[in-house]
Amino acid sequence: MEKLNLKRGGQVLAPSLFTVGNMACGFYALLSAHQGEFVAAATAILAGIAFDALDGRVARLVHGESLFGIEFDSLSDFLTFGIAPAHMMYAFMLKDYGVWGYPMAFFFAMCGGLRLARFNAVAHDSGASKSHFTGLPIPGGAGFLASFVLLYQIIEEGKPAHTWKFLMDQVPFLYGLAPFMVLAIAFLMISTIPYPAFKQPNVLQPRSVKILLGVVTGALLIFIYPQNTIFVVFLFYALLGPVGWGLRLLSRLIGWKRFEPEPRPRDADGPTS
Repeated sequence: MEKLNLKRGGQVLAPSLFTVGNMACGFYALLSAHQGEFVAAATAILAGIAFDALDGRVARLVHGESLFGIEFDSLSDFLTFGIAPAHMMYAFMLKDYGVWGYPMAFFFAMCGGLRLARFNAVAHDSGASKSHFTGLPIPGGAGFLASFVLLYQIIEEGKPAHTWKFLMDQVPFLYGLAPFMVLAIAFLMISTIPYPAFKQPNVLQPRSVKILLGVVTGALLIFIYPQNTIFVVFLFYALLGPVGWGLRLLSRLIGWKRFEPEPRPRDADGPTS
């Protein structure tokens, strides 16, 4: 019995170590944003996303899923993907909007907390879908804001970097829309729009040469144009939900069977929320 308890303790501890790493990234992002080091803050948030993705996969690999793990992961997510991005965006540019800056930053953090609370309620109550999330996952929202900060800092600091000229030309315009982006991401997190979860066991296993080439191409783009590619990836994922919702709405209006909506999925299981 003692050996079984030790084994179970090790199974729970293994993914929790990655959760601690996620939490450490969030705390470091807060400190960096407070000191005006926005590149460090944004990078720490993106690192937290990597830890968050790993803790779920490790938990499933070692069969270490637990209620403790779900709650601990949510607390870490709220720090790293809710509070830290909200503070970073406030210090980065929302403070320039005077009295409106604080409510916008708080609204993002609040919606992140609501998103995580809903996720936990569904997970405890009736389980969750393995194929979809309900609403934009909070790491996706935080990653979008962090990648935008990294993109803007290329212009702000004037450091040499490999970039896409067309995208960089739009950055000043996007900066003017930053308050809208913060609010839009917050609304998407608490929406009921389904987002693909990519949590199936074989989702990362290439099934064809085309998929393999796509994965290799994506990796090369991240290596050569890191800031540009990461921003485009998070932007694409954030838009997947509204675009898919719009197509389903259009299908109901004009009767296209191709885009008939499926039954609304429940929130995806696993620690990523």
